Amino acid sequence: MATTIGANQQLQLGASCRPARAGLKRAVRVQAIASEPRVAVTSNNGAAPGTTLGDWSPESWRKRTAHQQPNYPDKEEVAKACGEIKSYPPLIFAGECRNLQERLAKAAVGEAFILQGGDCAEAFTQFSANQIRDTYRVLLQMSVVMMFGGGVPVVKLGRMAGQFAKPRSADLETKGDVSLPSYRGDIINGPEFTEQARIPDPWRLVRAYNQSAATLNLLRGFSTGGYAGLKRIANWNLDFMANSDEGKAYMDLARRVDEALQFMMACGLSSDSDIMSETEFYTSHECLLLDYEEALTRLDSTTNTWYDCSAHFLWCGERTRQLDASHVEFMRGIQNPIGVKVSDKMDPAELVSLIASLNPDNTPGRLAVIVRMGAEKLRAKFPALIEAVEQAGQVVTWVCDPMHGNTESCNGFKTRRYDNVRAEVEAFFDVHDAMGSVPGGVHLEMTGDNVTECVGGGSAVGEEDLNTRYHTHCDPRLNAEQSLEMAFYVASRLRQRKEKIAKQKNQHITLAF
Repeated sequence: MATTIGANQQLQLGASCRPARAGLKRAVRVQAIASEPRVAVTSNNGAAPGTTLGDWSPESWRKRTAHQQPNYPDKEEVAKACGEIKSYPPLIFAGECRNLQERLAKAAVGEAFILQGGDCAEAFTQFSANQIRDTYRVLLQMSVVMMFGGGVPVVKLGRMAGQFAKPRSADLETKGDVSLPSYRGDIINGPEFTEQARIPDPWRLVRAYNQSAATLNLLRGFSTGGYAGLKRIANWNLDFMANSDEGKAYMDLARRVDEALQFMMACGLSSDSDIMSETEFYTSHECLLLDYEEALTRLDSTTNTWYDCSAHFLWCGERTRQLDASHVEFMRGIQNPIGVKVSDKMDPAELVSLIASLNPDNTPGRLAVIVRMGAEKLRAKFPALIEAVEQAGQVVTWVCDPMHGNTESCNGFKTRRYDNVRAEVEAFFDVHDAMGSVPGGVHLEMTGDNVTECVGGGSAVGEEDLNTRYHTHCDPRLNAEQSLEMAFYVASRLRQRKEKIAKQKNQHITLAF
């Protein structure tokens, strides 16, 4: 049955509002999907005119420059591998994407919050049910902390079941006198520094599809089979966190949630209801390897529009967001909710044009802008982006990626300092408070494993600990304790924001009388 993972009910978004700097209220209406071919870019919305969805097809990206793509030695083998994937069933379904878009529209106006997290890059060699389960458990823990502390629904969006490809800053990696093609993720080549491993292999596409299908199968089982039910909230704690400060804080919160649930059941809520036994969980990955994405793009029979059925949510990276290039061309035509990552290099006018190209109908929930700058640059550059988007009348969901602007080298390892990651999240909330705009979510590279890849936090990972349990194939991830610590901080900011809005409403009511 094609339903959103764990969801048996539809949520309707009516008129919603938030405080603006001028004291006005803005109503936002959800438009699930355009039923007619629409103008993708018009002369009055900040982008170049002349392109329509009537010109779009799943392969139209091939007419433009495709950045960050592998150089396959045998094009015929690529066609065979992609042809095989095209014959396979979709990994997700269009109706699930439309449900997610409604949730993201709520996050755009402060009626929900997005938690997006998972591996930097999934690996074939680290694939196991236990690893999927543990990351899933931490995401559930984080969502409960945010919901209970912040008082808003949390949209759970995993970087899972497709996050295999990674952009690279250089085509070649050099060690000593040897230069080889860069490792671009297990879907393309191997991480071993050998000539054979670094040759792009198109049949890795098929293996990635199969691993994604198995991952999704397990996630659906967890989400609808009772594992994610609120009655099991205490069982989500990981064994190695039992004696940590974060684990103890979580168990204290779990006891309070359990007491609240007991009260609700005493009031008549059935313990067998969907809200008690199931959860919604969506998948996402960077839309990078276009051969793979095209092979999984299917025409939805109910709307006669195209969906990329590799994941519910796709995003375009900082290195591939050029307006005239292949990735934007591909993403403008798929009807999934999508995102675009932007750094401090993004010009406000360019962002307005990019949004106009990717979301020409200004549909709430269609587009998330994921900012990744580092705390200092975010405080300096982000307000101008918000101002430009609001002046253009564009509706986006703002999401903070505090990971990619804070990568550094230490003792020969790529790492991130927890304090810097938290500082960027803090800056994200502070800027939105000052601008009167809405913080819509956070995007984290994290894992349920007890790794030592990021320095600091309550888990007290030191620089000297990096070589102890450093398992990532690409970028460093927050471990379970650091992730949960971040969730408690985000919950505190959501609660502060909710209290501030309630106070403003009470002041308006008092003035009215």
